Amino acid sequence: MKPAPRPTPETRPFWDGAAAGELRIQRCQTCERHYFYPRPSCPHCGGDQVEWVRASGRATLYSYVINHRPAPGFEEEGPYAIAVVELEEGVRMMTNIVGVANTPENLPLDMELRVVFEQRGDVHVPLFEPVGGVA
Repeated sequence: MKPAPRPTPETRPFWDGAAAGELRIQRCQTCERHYFYPRPSCPHCGGDQVEWVRASGRATLYSYVINHRPAPGFEEEGPYAIAVVELEEGVRMMTNIVGVANTPENLPLDMELRVVFEQRGDVHVPLFEPVGGVA
């Protein structure tokens, strides 16, 4: 079984959004910039007036590594991409790429992606797939 993240009070809005099929990130009300990973104050200006907003779910592939030695719970999925994607809102997040064979030929940088969710235990984990389906 794949490991599942454990929500904390600070991350609960993120995981509740994922369960509802929404990718949620935080936005500072002072400087109006988005950010990710969840935290109580803005990493850009230090402001503490932050809100959770629904992200578009659109991203581009920023970087990745293809893992050929699967972690526990991922034995049936190797090789798989551990990726960093850049959301349309300008923030980056670590994730996995699904819906395409994880080879360098199928994972060009700047490839357009969209969020999908995979249920793991009690949480839904955001993953990304190529726009337009399987390559």
